[in-house]
Amino acid sequence: MILGEVGDVRRFPTRHHFATYTGTAPIEVSSGEVERHRLSRAGNRQLNHALHIIALSHKRYDSRRGAYYAKKLAAGKGKKGALRCLKRRLSDTVDRQLVDDQQQRAQRSPGGHLGATLQSSAAGSHPNTDTSEQPHTGLHHDHTPGLPAAS
Repeated sequence: MILGEVGDVRRFPTRHHFATYTGTAPIEVSSGEVERHRLSRAGNRQLNHALHIIALSHKRYDSRRGAYYAKKLAAGKGKKGALRCLKRRLSDTVDRQLVDDQQQRAQRSPGGHLGATLQSSAAGSHPNTDTSEQPHTGLHHDHTPGLPAAS
């Protein structure tokens, strides 16, 4: 899901840009001396939902993320605020992993498009050869049930 929605991670210069795209970068909605933040309603909602599901499962089943969530609760963030912080941290982790994976692919790839090979096309060893000009290994018989076999 994440790979399909993000596409090429190189279009995000920093993790902050990626967080803005995913909708996990907090927006300040302070008034006077009261400082408050909320999640952006902008950004890619599918990515935001995926990160939300990841955050919920990490909060419950991952001891390190659960401890981080508990620390934010103890700091007075509240349940939504602590979950918002966890989602942002996960967004940074996903961005870092996508960048690392992209760099490893760039080191292994000979160039061109992903999946491109240096072999010739399926049409034949000569690029101008049409598939109808290729030799056939034998006659093809249609053995469809109910029809008489070709002779």
